[in-house]
Amino acid sequence: MKILVLHGINLNMFGQREPKQYGTITLAEINARLALLGQELGVQVENYQTNSEGEMCERIHQGHTEAVDAVLINAGAWTHYSYGIRDALAMLTCPIVELHMSNIHAREEFRRVSVFGAVVMGQISGFGVDSYLLALRAAVSAAQAANK
Repeated sequence: MKILVLHGINLNMFGQREPKQYGTITLAEINARLALLGQELGVQVENYQTNSEGEMCERIHQGHTEAVDAVLINAGAWTHYSYGIRDALAMLTCPIVELHMSNIHAREEFRRVSVFGAVVMGQISGFGVDSYLLALRAAVSAAQAANK
């Protein structure tokens, strides 16, 4: 089983960016934790990060072609306005879990809206790096149920 993890705009700056919101963990450390949990769950985890919206759409298209079993996405600010990424995600037939390290509902008003809401299976936010780990567990469980 292959799980695609998509990290969006500015997330390559984890560890340096707003530590009060995101902590000091780096993207490389998040990816390492996802890989370890993936091994424990018996799944392959592939991570992808870009600051280019078009490249993110292209990677989602590739995930569709590859028939990945599930997708995790932390799109960063794109979550709140990128209908292009939303439409790319809508092409996928696998479970999609949206996640955020911070509690987007306790932040600025614009962050409380996700344009992905109608095309994702669920959203996890506010648990720091554990948001990623919880999302991976949820995606694997949903993919296993879909493959039965």
